[in-house]
Amino acid sequence: MTSEKKMRQFKTEGIIIKRRDIGEADRLLTVFTKDQGKITVRASGVRRITSRRAPHTELLTHSMLNLHQGKVMPTLTDIQPIQGFQEIKSDLMKVGFAYHLCELIDGLCPEYQEHASVFHLFKNTLTRLSFADNIAEVVHEFEIELLTILGFYRSETYQPNMDTHSFIEQILERRLRSKRLFPRLS
Repeated sequence: MTSEKKMRQFKTEGIIIKRRDIGEADRLLTVFTKDQGKITVRASGVRRITSRRAPHTELLTHSMLNLHQGKVMPTLTDIQPIQGFQEIKSDLMKVGFAYHLCELIDGLCPEYQEHASVFHLFKNTLTRLSFADNIAEVVHEFEIELLTILGFYRSETYQPNMDTHSFIEQILERRLRSKRLFPRLS
């Protein structure tokens, strides 16, 4: 295999945070990866009934992705699931909170900028959320830690009753969609 071909093929670990159907059988996946940050990946043919990759391209799936770097964006060639977070997916309230975490990652993290510490925070928070009783507290801690890692907030000025949603909406310059869908986030 030539070195140019090796450079066009790569493998990365990531969690799917967003997906959008395109064409008749394809899907665009937004994946937050360990070593490249947030990337958009084309998953060709995954909406076909016969696709073996389809179940592994669902939201909140932690996977190892094999990708081919195309001219515009990487294309998914293979995917091996690591963790599906079924405990979250079987509880509507937890799904709502997990969607909120995905919206924050998508809105606050730029594309193709490595944030290994954010990846670990996200993965660990999803694991905690899977088994947590006090979901709102887990999410609030995630928000504070995410804002601190990304440099939007200094932990030494921590206020326990801080309205993180208003603060994040000021940064994003738009309202959070998950806040409207799940009033309990307010």
